Amino acid sequence: MSSSGGDLNFCPECGNVLPLPGISDTVCCARCSFCIPVTEFSGLEVCSTVVFNPVEQSSTALEEDDGSELKGPVIDRRCTRCNKEGMIYHTRQMRSADEGQTVFFTCIHCRYQEKEDS
Repeated sequence: MSSSGGDLNFCPECGNVLPLPGISDTVCCARCSFCIPVTEFSGLEVCSTVVFNPVEQSSTALEEDDGSELKGPVIDRRCTRCNKEGMIYHTRQMRSADEGQTVFFTCIHCRYQEKEDS
């Protein structure tokens, strides 16, 4: 199956990111085992871009009504109460050491708190 015309960065079968061609004569998807001949990549230039959020959007300190402030990195997570983007998070080890941390999220708009066991 030739994927000419498609994006060779992604597997045409499952959409997973394909690894870069190496010394093998095929490139195989790690997820679904789809393989493509390395000759399909001949003459192609691979470019990537990294976009960083401005510093003022990456963390915040919000003053609470009782005088305490919320501090932490702001992530792109939608609040389940007000449905707006932007939550602050912090982690704590609430369970035994052989289990994952608990992640606490606080909405920067309505201050609703959620927790997620990881």
